[in-house]
Amino acid sequence: MNVSLNFKNKQINGRINLPASKSISNRVLIINALANSELPVDNLADCDDTDCIFRVLNSDSNRFDIGHAGTAMRFLTAFLSRIIGKWEITGSERMKQRPIGNLVEALNHLGARIEYTEKSGYPPLRIYGSLLVGGELEIPASVSSQYISALMMVAPYMKEGLLLRLAGKVVSGAYIDMTVRIMRDFGAEVVREGALVRIAPVPYRPVRFRVESDWSAASYFYELLTVADGGEIHLPGLQPESVQGDARQVGLWEKLGILTQYTREGVVLRKKHPQISGLEYDFVEMPDLVQSFAVACCMLDIPFHFSGVETLRIKETDRIKALTEELAKLGYILRADGDNRLIWQGEKMPPVFCPEIHTYHDHRMAMAFAPAALKFPGLIICDGRVVTKSFPCYWEELKKWADIGFQD
Repeated sequence: MNVSLNFKNKQINGRINLPASKSISNRVLIINALANSELPVDNLADCDDTDCIFRVLNSDSNRFDIGHAGTAMRFLTAFLSRIIGKWEITGSERMKQRPIGNLVEALNHLGARIEYTEKSGYPPLRIYGSLLVGGELEIPASVSSQYISALMMVAPYMKEGLLLRLAGKVVSGAYIDMTVRIMRDFGAEVVREGALVRIAPVPYRPVRFRVESDWSAASYFYELLTVADGGEIHLPGLQPESVQGDARQVGLWEKLGILTQYTREGVVLRKKHPQISGLEYDFVEMPDLVQSFAVACCMLDIPFHFSGVETLRIKETDRIKALTEELAKLGYILRADGDNRLIWQGEKMPPVFCPEIHTYHDHRMAMAFAPAALKFPGLIICDGRVVTKSFPCYWEELKKWADIGFQD
């Protein structure tokens, strides 16, 4: 399904119903299952990734296809490694290209028995669930924080607990901190001191949990108001003292002209003129927001130099390559400096006539490029269904301001 967008005007005023946090929901589901809890999880995210984990946790099968759900692949690999039985887990062709060797080797070191059924270091996997011994382990922290979170969440059920040493540069450390805080909410004894994480062999206790709204999803409406001529957007359910690392985006959007006011209900966004001529930022703690800020800066003609983007190569797609290719269709010439930097120095060329933005099975490509239709009326977003991965109602929310056409 392709989506064509035409905004009715360039003033954006209204209220958005944000989804619940996918990152929190996915962690709570795994921890809730480990706790054998019958207590409900309130406001659970309604999206493909969370639905995938929920489906596996409630399945009678021993073989699971998780499609494009990378978080599900990592979290469920660790979860199944301590559930007695023989399990097989696979995914889409793209998933089979996404490395998982660091996690598998770590789990095997801690007492698991996991085998590759096709290419070494990549899914599909065969998992022989057993009691995990635990102990001490060093793991590279520069590849994916999800590997670390996956290990942490099962650690309370390791015989010796876990002492985890994070080697090298820690990427997405805010997601590790999120995992720590949610584990503590369920009674785990967790201590993080810089590059060391200590987890005692103390099982979780059942608790009733409510998931907060998603700060990552909020970025697309910050971006929308940035590109618009003016307006005011209300985003209920966002918390200032959030466990989500993407809540840090507030200060960065202010540089691009969006003011955030906290209320008892959530936040209110208002537009002012940006006060900068260029944006330099290290996204190591907010890699999922690179697409939103890259598109916004291009639409505002604000050159940028983004570092800390190395994990974007192994997401749903190679997001650095995807951003470079798709923004070129709109006339913006980006370049990558190795794997760690994405740069736009203001170079332009004529845009493609009636551009079609490919999404590469990546929900964040679709949502980050949609606001560009304010500058490029009739913009087409290919494979618009990908938004179901994290924000199934995204197009319905945009209908408040845009005429949207759907083409199979």
